[in-house]
Amino acid sequence: MNDHRGKVVPFRERLSCTVDEACVVTGLGRTKVYELIGSGRLVTTTVGRRRLVTVRSLLELVDTSSSA
Repeated sequence: MNDHRGKVVPFRERLSCTVDEACVVTGLGRTKVYELIGSGRLVTTTVGRRRLVTVRSLLELVDTSSSA
């Protein structure tokens, strides 16, 4: 079994993050992040009861916002 604990993975290389981490990275509040999830601008997946935001969708959101 792979022991990945203690290893730091750069954010851009991660596949997903929690909603709270998405808030920290974007500087947005939880309500706004959930609005973006509801509108489909942020892609999520659910594992058990845990909702994870794809890092790819976060990066696309930031890239799109900075281009506008």
